[in-house]
Amino acid sequence: MQKLLLLHGALGSQEHFNNLEIELARDFEVYRFNFKGHGGGEIPADGFSIPKFADEVLAFMNQNNLQKINIFGYSMGGYIGLYLAKNFPEKIEKLFTLATKWDWTLENASRESKMLNPSVIKEKVPKYAGSLATLHGNQWEMLMEKTAAMMLDLGTNPTLKNNDLTTIETPILVAVGDKDNMVSIEETLTMYRLLPYGQLLVLPNTTHPIDRIDPSLLAYQIKNFFL
Repeated sequence: MQKLLLLHGALGSQEHFNNLEIELARDFEVYRFNFKGHGGGEIPADGFSIPKFADEVLAFMNQNNLQKINIFGYSMGGYIGLYLAKNFPEKIEKLFTLATKWDWTLENASRESKMLNPSVIKEKVPKYAGSLATLHGNQWEMLMEKTAAMMLDLGTNPTLKNNDLTTIETPILVAVGDKDNMVSIEETLTMYRLLPYGQLLVLPNTTHPIDRIDPSLLAYQIKNFFL
């Protein structure tokens, strides 16, 4: 049975994969974990970065005796997967990214980070604030602030650039929803065209949040790619 690691997105949690794992359990040996600071874990004093999250993946693989693995990465998890495929290709069999933002410019990062204001969210979107508190405990506000800072860093100096993708030999499927208001089809097309062994998938009637995607349909696409 193939091994599959699920990587969650920014401000997310491995809990977002509960239903998806049920759909995949018959065909894969499924692994997942929370990145530091997520799911109630301690937030690193020095903040977040893609290389640091990638190191957490490698540490998790080492702890579980995983020499090489398939990865499904949602949003930020997909970006981390791309970083691993670029820098640690011997660790990745195949990679499936979903709703992964590629167009990190200072303008885009500033726009995205401004949306991560805990005070505004508590006032304007209290239901979302409540869901974040459920996932991450009372430190969700600090988690959001650290995430916004990471986004600004990505906008100033993207961890991965176009030339990096052209050197990746890992088979990669890049997917995006046609109604995703955070990740455009155009930037996903850019990723696909730069990857030597890339494939493209546009999911119909699909928005960005993974908890709004039918897990059975997503599982079908995952099985179709990895098996």
